[in-house]
Amino acid sequence: MILVNGEHVELPAGVSLLAALRDIGITDQTKGVAVAVDGEVVPRTHWEAYALHDGARVEALTAMQGG
Repeated sequence: MILVNGEHVELPAGVSLLAALRDIGITDQTKGVAVAVDGEVVPRTHWEAYALHDGARVEALTAMQGG
């Protein structure tokens, strides 16, 4: 089980970070996104190759405009 933005997601261990992000509507082309796995920031260039382990905690944050 992998936790993505606080929600349990049914994804197998070893799935790429990019695949997990696509599950919530984020692609490698989505602008203004920062991603961390288990508290460590993962650069966009590594999303496709980064394999998630069982119990991984993924946090995806998007920039918002406003004041």
